[in-house]
Amino acid sequence: MKELVLFTVKSCVHTENCFVPISEIIAVEEREFNKKQRNIGRWQKMAKLHAFTVYYVKRARNHRWRCSDVTFWCVDEHLCNQWTQALKESLEMQKSRPKQLLVYINPYGGKRQGKRIYEQKVAPLFNLASISTDVVITEHANHAKDNLFEVNIYKYDGVVCVGGDGMFSEVMHGLIGRMQKDSGIDQNNPKASLVQCNIRIGIIPAGSTDCICYSTVGISDPVTSALHIIVGDCQPLDVSSVHHNNTFLKYSVSLLGYGFYGDILKDNSEKKRWMGPMRYDYSGFKTFLSHHYYEGTIAYQPAKRTHGSPRDKESCRTGCYICKKSEKQLAEQTKEHGLKHEEGEEEWKVIKGKFLAINAVNMSCACPRSPKGLSPAAHLADGSADLILVRKCSRFDFLRYLVRHTNQDDQFDFPFVDVYRVKCFQFTSKLSEDNESNVMDIGKKRFGQFCRDHPACCCNIVNSTWNCDGETLDSSAIEVRVHCQLMKLFARGIEENCKDEAACSQSSIEQLL
Repeated sequence: MKELVLFTVKSCVHTENCFVPISEIIAVEEREFNKKQRNIGRWQKMAKLHAFTVYYVKRARNHRWRCSDVTFWCVDEHLCNQWTQALKESLEMQKSRPKQLLVYINPYGGKRQGKRIYEQKVAPLFNLASISTDVVITEHANHAKDNLFEVNIYKYDGVVCVGGDGMFSEVMHGLIGRMQKDSGIDQNNPKASLVQCNIRIGIIPAGSTDCICYSTVGISDPVTSALHIIVGDCQPLDVSSVHHNNTFLKYSVSLLGYGFYGDILKDNSEKKRWMGPMRYDYSGFKTFLSHHYYEGTIAYQPAKRTHGSPRDKESCRTGCYICKKSEKQLAEQTKEHGLKHEEGEEEWKVIKGKFLAINAVNMSCACPRSPKGLSPAAHLADGSADLILVRKCSRFDFLRYLVRHTNQDDQFDFPFVDVYRVKCFQFTSKLSEDNESNVMDIGKKRFGQFCRDHPACCCNIVNSTWNCDGETLDSSAIEVRVHCQLMKLFARGIEENCKDEAACSQSSIEQLL
């Protein structure tokens, strides 16, 4: 009973065997038997029937989860009560499941459907699973972030954000910032070892872009995400801290992009929001035609302790062994050194050049348009980021590189593209001021920048902008450090696809029998 439930659903059409782990049962409810349901001859001879319904997770295609149910009838009231009680006790033993959640809803994000999505699709499931919630409708930017510094977050089993990637970023900054404040950690110190945040964050996608949800669950679907929260899934996640001159700027969990992706964000202003998701296509096309490149210096420390490489085609999936090894190493390091930061012995490597794009990703950054993402082999919780450098090349070659994001070809197989797995890096543009270039003695003297293929043009762009998870950074010179498994999500990573789910289910049952 503690491990699985095996039952048979029969109807006049088919018989289906269902294997359901206890961990994926949502709720058990006693039912009153409706006499109108007694349409089978043998039931009509019985005086009274007793019933209970089991609600459970049912997998559909493309990582989609749905809440399904099956009702059991029994003439023996005592036996029915025994089953109901045993199942409820087994669910109570699932300690990872949340009982009380703090929910933030952004009513303005995406298509302004966040409140409706939560009330119609998510709240009924939370009620079914007996999860109590405190709901906050955000009224302005940073409302959730500021509120997390005031509320008693320790009485909650998790924080849920309903919105897009921007809403998640706001909740993440508030939660991590609160943890550091309560622990006396100075976030402005780029070398500080940050305290892990053990309060999980759940993401109910309701925005224009839901990259983080897509990369950690496999689909942007509110019901699927709600079910992952209910069953108490836990997925550790690496977080990168971004500093400038010993001043904390932002946290990043997906993309840090300079050049192409920074310019897209710079062009994609609030004035274009009326265009909806089309504004990204418009800005992307416009940025591609401008073909700006930027000259600068990058210094990085390789992630030598991390297993795997950006080009080994080992995608991060549920139960990823690479992330598990990093988790074990992190536990051993914490036990040995505590919160004290252990400086690596690896030497810094320096690269100077002219770049169309500089991207650092903590995850694949997969999305419906780019199913493999910017770095298909990037891992969610291995303590590293993949640093992708796209050097100056022709428009045609750059287009070939961009197209690779939408197909199965190796997107790093170009002479003008380099990728490194790093644990920290620093960047200084050639137009940075002297006082912005004092990191690692890089770029201490000032020099010019070439920004176009045609130097004769009159260019007004002096620097690109860093795109930090969809938000701009004011400084071009930054220092980035990856913090291994700093936070946790209500997710389990992307599960392996099963080509024939019915066959897989039948195979599992046959093995059990």
